[in-house]
Amino acid sequence: MITLVRRAAALGVLGAALAACGTTDAPRAPRPAATAPAAAPAEPAPSLPPTLAPGPAGLTPVFEHGPRARQKTVALTFDADMTADQGPRAAAGERFDNPRLIATLRKLKVPATVFMTGRWAEEYPDEARSIGRDPGFEIANHSYSHHAYTDDCYDLPTVPKERMRSDVERAYAAFEKAGVRNAMPYFRFPGGCYDEAALKELTTTGVTAVQWDVVSGDAFATDADAVARQVLDGVRPGSVVVMHCTLSAAPVTEEVVRTVVPELRRRGYRFVKVSELIGASDGRR
Repeated sequence: MITLVRRAAALGVLGAALAACGTTDAPRAPRPAATAPAAAPAEPAPSLPPTLAPGPAGLTPVFEHGPRARQKTVALTFDADMTADQGPRAAAGERFDNPRLIATLRKLKVPATVFMTGRWAEEYPDEARSIGRDPGFEIANHSYSHHAYTDDCYDLPTVPKERMRSDVERAYAAFEKAGVRNAMPYFRFPGGCYDEAALKELTTTGVTAVQWDVVSGDAFATDADAVARQVLDGVRPGSVVVMHCTLSAAPVTEEVVRTVVPELRRRGYRFVKVSELIGASDGRR
């Protein structure tokens, strides 16, 4: 009898030991909860092009050149001029574009800003789109009509004051239709002519008016050497050079570029787009 009790006790102890070792249905540790996949990092929002803060009384700001005391930078700018009444002349074979000039700028790896009229973009949409998608260039606004924004401006027809803003907006619409999605918020007055009334009318468009401090003199010129000398004599750090991308009105511009670019590089200049000069300027936003 004592032996049976001892055996039962031993079995009880063994059962308890086995249970403690988990050979019976012991509770299991809970599984970790499934974690959601990590969210992809958000792409940074594209930065807006630099512009200048409004001028006195909130007028459209005017930019003429970049900083003088910093690096030796220079911006070559090209006006792509064309008015609506020149359409028949273009249809008859007159060239208001200049593909060879654009090809030379690309070959020489020269960044440039093209101030394009909306009418030019309508006439040459494939070229406008090609220039606009090339990271070496930027397209800015030169009005739709290439009519003057003041009276007595190189015999250009005049845009009525109440239509100035819509003329600028119509140019941007023409760029968009041609496939240019990233036109800059910069505007160049046709003929470079403006007054306070014009600056006031364009205030709501948010553009920075871009002028220049070096006149190349390429319009209607036939002596490429003379034009090149004028550019080289005028350039200073931060300069904005005005030239043209209209073969019929500026036939020697491509030759001028082939002369000016290597010489300015030899002098230590670096070519930039207008946006870089504005971005380096005081008063930007």
